[in-house]
Amino acid sequence: MPRRTGIVVIGGGIAGVSTALSLAQRGNHVVICEKGEIAGEQSSRNWGWVRKQGRDPREIPLAIESLRMWQDLNTVVGGETGFRTTGNIALAVNKTDLARRTAWLEHARQFQIDTRLLGPGQANDLMPGASSKFELAIHTPSDGQAEPQKAVPAMARAAQRLGATILTGCAVRGLDRVGGKIRGVVTERGRIACDAVVLAGGAWSRLFAGNENLYLPQLLVGSGAMRTEPLEGGPEIAAIIDRVAFRRRLDGGYTVASFLMQADIVPDSFRLLRAFLPRLRADGHDLKLRIGRRFVSGLRTPRHWSLDDETPFEQTRVFDPAPNISDTDAALRRLAGLFPVFRQARVAQHWGGMIDVTPDAIPIISPVASHPGFYIATGFSGHGFGVGPAAGRLMADLVTGAPPVVDPAPFRLDRFYSHFA
Repeated sequence: MPRRTGIVVIGGGIAGVSTALSLAQRGNHVVICEKGEIAGEQSSRNWGWVRKQGRDPREIPLAIESLRMWQDLNTVVGGETGFRTTGNIALAVNKTDLARRTAWLEHARQFQIDTRLLGPGQANDLMPGASSKFELAIHTPSDGQAEPQKAVPAMARAAQRLGATILTGCAVRGLDRVGGKIRGVVTERGRIACDAVVLAGGAWSRLFAGNENLYLPQLLVGSGAMRTEPLEGGPEIAAIIDRVAFRRRLDGGYTVASFLMQADIVPDSFRLLRAFLPRLRADGHDLKLRIGRRFVSGLRTPRHWSLDDETPFEQTRVFDPAPNISDTDAALRRLAGLFPVFRQARVAQHWGGMIDVTPDAIPIISPVASHPGFYIATGFSGHGFGVGPAAGRLMADLVTGAPPVVDPAPFRLDRFYSHFA
């Protein structure tokens, strides 16, 4: 427990660990404070996709840079991240789907991405063993995948070797500011003096920011997935088809997930309704709204606390939502209907996770103007694992004043302030 450091990073997911690694590579003194364990939440529970295909155009430069970094990451961290270039394919199942995917090809051309439209039967060449012929799809050969349960711990170990300190089971209760400027953080174990703080708290970021009187528009959606035992003879490429996503894992099994997300109605749903209503209208077909225990727990969770008090971060070390087994089992059945080899699949594990989402589904990677020395990296909206390495590098650029690796303007926190604050 150091008494002083240069920069404190709050959160041990991929955004926080990537930031710390990039800072440590530059010789900065950095401490990660994680209330639970490294990659204990969504950073180890995601699908493992590393893709440019289908990204919002504002996010494409970040995705391109991140994919470049993933390709060298095993060497950089001296460990196994599971990354490999397998390509990514998205099949169109109706006219609306086709129109959306072909429209994205214009963005691919603008950024010189190798995405191409596949005609009837061409997708079958990339995914042999299908029970029928696929009509149309888009394919990006340079996209890849990695292993969430391996990658972030490997990056954390590399940051430690470079001098970073990692404190697990150490929740940050709040900021210590003097004259409005950051002077340190107060943790459950005591105070750490520092010159800058990066909040990379994922699902917990809004709660932390609220205690600092900051408006951070972020809601959570639940996502479930499963993995199978090793299965021979299935497709090697990562694919989206009929609202099902799947990829072959490094261990020979498959990660399978449904596009249907769970959206719990909580008190913040009403507080942020105006900000999120356009997104709900656009993507509501992929959301299953429900009201239950999270609404009650949201009412009971304090929104403000003293730095001497136990906080919600200490009461829940790891957010471990129950998996939605029915949806993921249904996804596996649809997959077995398309590829007979999946009829032999044996489920090894189901899991659930919580994705932090912003109103425009674009992350926040930004300084906070009202709190000099405070920075936020959150709201990755389900894209955080893929863009994580570049997001960490961009945040390190902002903290140290280095030229940013990509234009940070699309990720500024204050883009929400004029409309919703």
